[in-house]
Amino acid sequence: MSCGAALAIALMVSNPAVAEAAALPPVAADAPISVASEPLFADIVMRSGALKAIVDAWAASRAADQTGFFAGADYQDFKRRTEALAESDMQGHLILKERGTDNDLKCILRGISEDLPKKVAAVEAAPNASQRAVALSELAYLLNDNVEVITSPPQPEV
Repeated sequence: MSCGAALAIALMVSNPAVAEAAALPPVAADAPISVASEPLFADIVMRSGALKAIVDAWAASRAADQTGFFAGADYQDFKRRTEALAESDMQGHLILKERGTDNDLKCILRGISEDLPKKVAAVEAAPNASQRAVALSELAYLLNDNVEVITSPPQPEV
């Protein structure tokens, strides 16, 4: 028995995850590749998650219902950061388009890029606390969606 075969058997016996991985079929050469680890997309995930945490905190504390909230430095910084995130989402869309990929992620990133400023504007325009809570919830959902669409394993074309 060769040393390689002996080592493979020893690993399979000692770690069940190795045996499970060995039992999986090989990945197809044309399988979609995740972009989640690429710097631009990883940055989008990080910034979306951070902005969602801010929105969640505002919703829980009802901070956005306070007089002068939208003129404050924290909100103005948040707004600037969401605009930059929308630009990064569009950049991600354009990169995927340039690569010639024909998948949902390309389209979703464009949609998020276009929707982020609208969701922020909806929070500002909400005429009362109840509608502002809904607008914050929708903004949080969109920011979370931005994370999930990038980090979800890619699916093969149908």
